Parts: sequence; C-alpha cells; structure tokens
Amino acid sequence: MVSDDTTADAVAGPGGTPPGPSAVRPDPSADPVFSDEDRSADPAYRPAASVEPAFSGEPAATGDAVATDPAADVTPAFSGEPPVDAASDAPAGPVGPVFAEPAPSSVDGADAPLGDAAPDPAEATLPPELAEAARTLFGERLDLAAAYAELLATEGVVRGLIGPREAPRLWDRHLLNCAVMAERIPEGASVIDVGSGAGLPGLVLAIARPDLTVTLVEPLARRVSFLIEAVQRLGLTRSVRVFRGRAEEAAAGSRDRDPLAADIVTARAVAALDRLAAWCLPLTVPGGRLLALKGASAADEIAEHTDAVVRLGGGTPELHRCGAGVIEPAATVVEVVRERVVNPPRAKKPKRSRGGRNRGGRNRDR
Repeated sequence: MVSDDTTADAVAGPGGTPPGPSAVRPDPSADPVFSDEDRSADPAYRPAASVEPAFSGEPAATGDAVATDPAADVTPAFSGEPPVDAASDAPAGPVGPVFAEPAPSSVDGADAPLGDAAPDPAEATLPPELAEAARTLFGERLDLAAAYAELLATEGVVRGLIGPREAPRLWDRHLLNCAVMAERIPEGASVIDVGSGAGLPGLVLAIARPDLTVTLVEPLARRVSFLIEAVQRLGLTRSVRVFRGRAEEAAAGSRDRDPLAADIVTARAVAALDRLAAWCLPLTVPGGRLLALKGASAADEIAEHTDAVVRLGGGTPELHRCGAGVIEPAATVVEVVRERVVNPPRAKKPKRSRGGRNRGGRNRDR
C-alpha cells in the first residue's frame, strides 16, 4: 500500500528526517568511525597466521569467487587482506570473516591499458536536463558524484559491473534513482547495503549524505575489488567499509567478529521481497528499517509476500514514491520495519530408534 501519512512529516530531498528509528550512536571510547576490532582473514586468500582488522585503506583483495547472489556459498570477509592471483576463480580454503580496505595502488588491473575499445568517460557527463535534480540531491558533493559516475562508465564497464549500454543512462537510471532513497533515512544513521555490486545504492547514499556510515556487503571478489578502489578514489574511507560475504554471514558474526547491524538496510535488484526480508531483517536493529528499491512490480510483491515478511519479524511492507517532484518518474521503495526479533529455527536432531541407533544409519536397508 502507498503510505502518505508516514511521509507527511518528512523533509523533502536528501537529508530529510522521516519518522523512524534513532541512529545507533558509536561507542565514545572507540574510534569515531570504525574501531580496531579483531578481524579474521578472507576465504579467497591465504593470509598469515594473524590478520589485523582493516577498513578502507589497506592492501586490497583481488580475484573472484564462485557465487551468484548474496546467498551464494562464499565465506564472509572484509577487504584488506594479502592479494591473490586475479586469474584464479576458485576460493581458497575456509577462513573466518574480515573487513578489507583499499591500498594506495590500484586493484584488479585498474591501471592496465584499456585499449582502443576503452569506454569513453564523456558518456558519464551529467545531462543538462538532469543538472537541477543532481544539484538538489548531491549539493556541494556533486563533483564527487560525477567522479563516481565516470568510474562506473569506465572501469565499471571494463570489469563487467555496468553494461556498456547503461553508461549514457547512469545519472537518471542509477545515481539519481538511488540518491532519492536518502529522504527515508534519518540523520546520522548507520546503513548496510546488501548485494552492493558496483555500489548502488550504498556508495551513492554515502556521497549524497556525508552524515551516514555505510557498510557495503558483497560476496563476489571481483565486485569487492572495485568497491574497495572506489571508496579510496572518492575519499570515503572514513565513512564507508566493505564486507566480503553473504548477508547471513554478516548477521551471524563469528568468534572473532561481532554480528553486523544497522539502523537502515538497503537493497537494489537483489531478490524477491520474501527472500530479501530473510536476508536483510536480521541485519536491521529492532525498530530499524529495510529499504528495498523496486520496480513496477513492487505492489504485486507486497501482496504476495506480506505474510512471509511478517513471519520473519517485519511489519506490513509499505510502498513509497521517493523523489517526487525531483526526478521523473519517482523511485519506488518498499519499506519494512523490523518490529520483532525472530530466532532462526533450530536444526532438528536425528531421531533415535528404540534400539538406540539413529534412523537412517548403518544397516538401514538390511
């Protein structure tokens, strides 16, 4: 359903503070952005015996992982571990999760010559008819948004993160469409972007809203490498970090890392609403919100998956049109409040027969 009541008090445009959870405040005793927590190593690499915690600013990871979506079978990791051969597609042996950060050098062959078929950076130029909307959404950081658009139109295309035909449409279909989500995010909030890919919408929100702290969750090493480099090139290392792994692994934590959680969890073109809620609500603090950027079928998804979302601890999904009067058409965002914590079902133990043996064990077919 379209909710007009919940948006009536919101301030239009980025930086608006609609009703919602108060932001999670960092521990004053820790580093103001990301504290020195213990992190373990990335599964795609073979690190030394001890790996120090890292956020945007340390040697970047390269290579690729065998995964197709945020639920793919990839062990979690934060960028910043020793690099591996970029030509290798097979993940290394199982290792715990870590945060990773970019180094001053390029990653994933970014400085290699692109050849005669290199994309044209001019394709990322802001169209004059969109200039006013872009200034409204990005303000003084419009130049930073333009630098990100150029990065998407060049290396994003070369690395297969953006289709070549999308380069001329980056501003209207991607950057502005993502930036209007900021009107649903409270000031100073923490944000987790699930299935971040090329950084949409996570990096766009970090550019438009410098008051946010953003964690980009992405399982594929190739995409993680791009995200790490983008964070460094755009100078966002103090407010953005990259986690390589699945959403479930980020929410579960590990022996060496606390579970991730945020006021706001975002997702764009990741999965249907029921699966998205299963992945994202555990990452959302109680009272926090899932914001899913959807297309024309959003209302149908709400009708089909509301029961599943409620079973997972979410409230009734609401449909919002973000950016009305700023972009045309307005972006469609489905919002779900995490109303309660639902523990995952425990795995059933095998039943025991009267003779004391597990059913399905040896001699079953005798």
